[in-house]
Amino acid sequence: MPAVVIVGAQWGDEGKGKIVDIYTEDCSMVVRYGGGPNAGHTLVVGQDKLIVRLVPSGILRPHTTCVLAQGMVIDPDRLVTELDELDKRGLVRESPLVVSDRAHAILPFHILVDGLREKGAGALGTTKRGVGPTYEDKAARRGVMLGALRDLKRCERLVAVALEAWTPTIRALGGTPPAVAEIMAGLEKVAPRIVPLLGDTSRIVGEAMSANKRVLFEGAQGTLLDVDHGTYPYVTSSSATAGGACIGAGVGPSKIRAVVGLTKAYCTRVGGGPFPTELHDETGERLRKAGDEFGSVTGRPRRTGWLDLPALRYAVRVNGLDGLALTKLDVLTGQGDLQVCVAYELGGKITREFPIADLEAAKPVYETVPGWKEELGKARKLEELPAAARSYIQLIEREAGCPAWLVSVGFRRDETIVLRNPFEG
Repeated sequence: MPAVVIVGAQWGDEGKGKIVDIYTEDCSMVVRYGGGPNAGHTLVVGQDKLIVRLVPSGILRPHTTCVLAQGMVIDPDRLVTELDELDKRGLVRESPLVVSDRAHAILPFHILVDGLREKGAGALGTTKRGVGPTYEDKAARRGVMLGALRDLKRCERLVAVALEAWTPTIRALGGTPPAVAEIMAGLEKVAPRIVPLLGDTSRIVGEAMSANKRVLFEGAQGTLLDVDHGTYPYVTSSSATAGGACIGAGVGPSKIRAVVGLTKAYCTRVGGGPFPTELHDETGERLRKAGDEFGSVTGRPRRTGWLDLPALRYAVRVNGLDGLALTKLDVLTGQGDLQVCVAYELGGKITREFPIADLEAAKPVYETVPGWKEELGKARKLEELPAAARSYIQLIEREAGCPAWLVSVGFRRDETIVLRNPFEG
């Protein structure tokens, strides 16, 4: 039962697209289990760059079944657009793409509400893709599952109920509610494309695991954006930790063999919320430029900062991480001496714990370590890295209490040092 969960160990944007693509080379199935089009995963193969927001990153592996599970929220229009883009690029699938009929639909009024809220004083810095309001409808038990597209008359009734509930909010925010007929016209257009893809994904994933096939669960966002374990309220609306894989995909925790946490060699964050190690100087700007730190969904510049090891230790604990995939180590080349947050000062005391409830008052305690000037892109073994880079990796492993299983030294598929395959042993 070789099932592996890939999860972000920071605030998202850790490079999950590349790592999932690598791990799915010999995978039978890759499953997106949460989030929606607010997650952009970038894939680079040769000179070709592809950004997927809903479709799993295993899409480039023609023999890998791609599953959009019931924990996701899915914009029907965005899904069809993404499928059209894949077709245009000639990415013909030999294995199927399956969409859960229990995943909830992001509808035009969800996107409208999300955008209107972000114009107000209480803006959280969302992607304005309607994800949060859709999860609100799900929790309020008035959501519209994609399976409703099989019966458009029933779908229309469900849409009307949800829209009625949102209408006072839309008007209070200064917007104009769309008409049910307008929404249904859009759904009628895309339904013939989506309905043939619908299925009971929990059963399909369970059968693959029972047949001892390799299944990879692909997370979205990151641990510190998890609705329960993140820097609330500046979080996403779904379970972005490893436990969300079981909830969102409909599998039991005893079926998971290993959990791999992705962390950059530094930190980034998009949107509002506390970010203790954030850099507001030239160093932060250099990291942003060298790492191409701009949101793949929104294009917004990402906030950049030094690596936060207490936060990484926190991610190791709440996810039960077995191994780390360290990405963008190459971005630190030529940055000079590096600062690493190893603890926090809070209330006159030093703590090695991540003070998630008191981040605004906590002050990072840094350790300075040597940087390196050598380019890393050609390294395929740890011993081919400069001594300072190897020491940096060892520091992360030691402080996080978790071994590195993969080190990325460039954005291309082959610019990777694979230390352990999570599906084996």
